[in-house]
Amino acid sequence: MAQPPILSLEGLGLQQGGRWLFGGPDTDPIDLHVLPGDRLALIGRNGAGKTTLLRLIDDRIEMDRGTRRVKPGTRIVFLEQEADFSGFDTLMDFALGGEHPPAEYEVEAIAGQLGIDMSTEAASASGGERRRAAIARALAQEPDLLLLDEPTNHLDLSAIDWLEDWLTRYKGAFITISHDRTFLKRLTRATLWLDRGTLRRKEVGFGGYEAWEEQVYAEEARAAEKLDAKLKIEAHWLERGVTARRKRNQGRLEKLYQMRATRAAMISDSGTAKLKLASDEDFKSKSVIVAENITKSFDDRTIIKPFSLRIHNGDRIGIVGANGAGKTTLLKMLTGELAPDSGTVTRAATLSGVMIDQQRRLLETNASVRDILAEGGDWIDVRGNRKHVQAYLKDFLFDPKIVDTKVGILSGGERSRLLLAREFARTANLLVLDEPTNDLDLETLDLLQEVIADFDGTVLIVSHDRDFLDRTVTLTLGLDGSGTVDVVAGGYEDWEAKRSRRVVGKSKPSSAPSPTPAPSPAPARSKPDKLSYKDQRDYEVLPARIEELETAIAKGEAILADPDLFQADPQRFATISKGLENARAEKDAAEERWLTIAEQVEG
Repeated sequence: MAQPPILSLEGLGLQQGGRWLFGGPDTDPIDLHVLPGDRLALIGRNGAGKTTLLRLIDDRIEMDRGTRRVKPGTRIVFLEQEADFSGFDTLMDFALGGEHPPAEYEVEAIAGQLGIDMSTEAASASGGERRRAAIARALAQEPDLLLLDEPTNHLDLSAIDWLEDWLTRYKGAFITISHDRTFLKRLTRATLWLDRGTLRRKEVGFGGYEAWEEQVYAEEARAAEKLDAKLKIEAHWLERGVTARRKRNQGRLEKLYQMRATRAAMISDSGTAKLKLASDEDFKSKSVIVAENITKSFDDRTIIKPFSLRIHNGDRIGIVGANGAGKTTLLKMLTGELAPDSGTVTRAATLSGVMIDQQRRLLETNASVRDILAEGGDWIDVRGNRKHVQAYLKDFLFDPKIVDTKVGILSGGERSRLLLAREFARTANLLVLDEPTNDLDLETLDLLQEVIADFDGTVLIVSHDRDFLDRTVTLTLGLDGSGTVDVVAGGYEDWEAKRSRRVVGKSKPSSAPSPTPAPSPAPARSKPDKLSYKDQRDYEVLPARIEELETAIAKGEAILADPDLFQADPQRFATISKGLENARAEKDAAEERWLTIAEQVEG
């Protein structure tokens, strides 16, 4: 028997800035029902109202129409994208604040696993420290419904792994907004799609979302052909801006794989750049940045051990590692912002760069979009070519009608996209991107992938977004925190595979410092001691089985994304649905089993 929802929004309508964001005269009112144990991805473009919807669910703002019902005793906790730490002396003071403060020992337990000192002064805490403190505060409240707004922002890879493990074991319901495709694919089982004031729900996780989205847009385009020309043009632009872009990016991925294969031929087994082609002089002539035996230390800590690399025109370099491992230090040495302690960095005289960092410069809120892009005019120079500002706005997924809109009215994600549009118009042969995916929606990430792939120059990217790196970079520089820099042809997954092989080869855990002692079910581990035969066998084989189940679940969700499947073949729909249910249950049990054994090994 189906359980009743723990929260319902019925007939929701909301006005913002004089217009209907939800449930206006042109769209149906929003209905939303959250069931116990729901794992929901909330998807939508920047400005669609995703964060606003979470605030309505949390009763932080009042709706103009409709009703909100919550099952008695349900505890709802909202992890905001940017929590307000003003008025709190320490991170612990913040964590124990609020209407329903958690127990201090619960906060300390979670903070310890996240590697955060809660006695740190709130005013001086970094973005990553604040984010971990906010997570500790939210999870310690033991919510029945957890609202997560970009939970992986400012987290390093080990903290993201820990959060994914926690949410895998979490028994309550959650709704998450995230640009991190890997995070969404691993955790969600149903999707809420907020699009032009309408909320759709599909009982498939994010793995099946894109196929569903493309089908909806294709149906709209076919319907528009029967209507007037204006609607037809708008539907065609919408479809082209999403589905066609993804198809083009599939072709770009094939090119990326070829570039990785070429780069792999230039790297020795030790990880240093070493030419294995016929002409060393030809390779050197293409070099734009050459680092030779560079090192860096701060106080008594070695950040970068002797490291050499040749970067040549067209390389897409990803830099990954835990917070504090030295990613930004390495980036600054390569670009000339910071001098190495020893060794040399030589840069081509013609190198000119554009830097887009995670602390993106604020745009003047009273300026118009036209002011930002075209200095108040109608035309913008895009890497040496003139383009009408409204046409350029469409390239970056904006409605051209916003050209005279004030920046202050735009959402945070829209402002980030506008800044990207301005910076990518500049003439340069080096792009330096420090956490470029923060605050961007999934469609903008597809666009950013396209811009990077088509960029006629060299790209350096620091990012914790695993899927984005796998889609964009030809070479990964992996920092483990010991000062060693791995050079791997490929993306994040290739670096992870190399780290796993190293751990197995040494039969001991990696020396990389980790703020999260809780284990992840995926990475390979050293061979455990003092286990029963069955425990040892499960410890070794379950990670591979979990990966198989994840693949099977993603395939099943993609099939169920077909909106016509139920009507066309209800028996197949039921069979696949049952198979998905069994696969999810087996995966959950396998992860619990592996984690139990892993805790014994770690102990």
